[in-house]
Amino acid sequence: MPTIITTDGTEIFYKDWGPRDAQVVMFHHGWPLSSDDWDGQMMAFVAKGYRVVAHDRRGHGRSSQAATGHDMDGYVADVVALTDALDLRGAVHIGHSTGGGEVARYVARAKPGRVAKAVLISAVAPIMIQSDANPDGVPLSVFDEIREQTATNRAQYFYDFTLPFFGYNRDGAEVKEGVRRNWWRQGMTGSVLAHTLGIKAFSETDFTEDLKAITVPTLVLHGEDDQIVPFAITGRKSAEIVPGARLISYPGYPHGMPTTHADRINADLLAFVEG
Repeated sequence: MPTIITTDGTEIFYKDWGPRDAQVVMFHHGWPLSSDDWDGQMMAFVAKGYRVVAHDRRGHGRSSQAATGHDMDGYVADVVALTDALDLRGAVHIGHSTGGGEVARYVARAKPGRVAKAVLISAVAPIMIQSDANPDGVPLSVFDEIREQTATNRAQYFYDFTLPFFGYNRDGAEVKEGVRRNWWRQGMTGSVLAHTLGIKAFSETDFTEDLKAITVPTLVLHGEDDQIVPFAITGRKSAEIVPGARLISYPGYPHGMPTTHADRINADLLAFVEG
């Protein structure tokens, strides 16, 4: 398997498809998944002649189950190591959910010439958790429950989590059992320790200053019926903070819209990358 070894000895698995000299599009997955969550987008872009790259975050998927580094700075350090190893320049970075936060921080701090554009999809930025400074955020008790269930009841909890994730709990939704099982498969491949520790990273990291520092063209995509990362406190605010960002919101779309509405999301991504 293609991997790199980070400075702390963690093995990071990655996919790298398409012509070496083509425009690079790099995808960053959400919690608790793997690069496989981007299959629909990677296949669409490689078919258009792009070079597509995606990695399994440390402790997720096929990357090694490191005991440490499960915070946003650790995640971004691994992205830096991978993009340096592959010498990715002028890349478009696309992140979903936790991966959207990862993209925001990486793009804000990237070396000159590394990034051409950024896309935040259903992203956890600017910050999710409720506080005095963020009164509309999600209460800590919600994340504590996710932590407890992940640590003690992961197999059943992950399967149940797919219902709100894909909007399958809404009236009239077409529930696809294969999609649910594929999400569960990805989650259960990773480390329960990494998944439990990573909850703090996606819920409590404040990306406000990262968003302010982004200088490349940025697209924000978010479903208005996102039950996991509420649009009003994340996508809408991120689009207001990133200088010159463009926002596309989708009435009725769920958190997992890159899967449930792949044709529309892929078309909007392609238009932005080519624009």
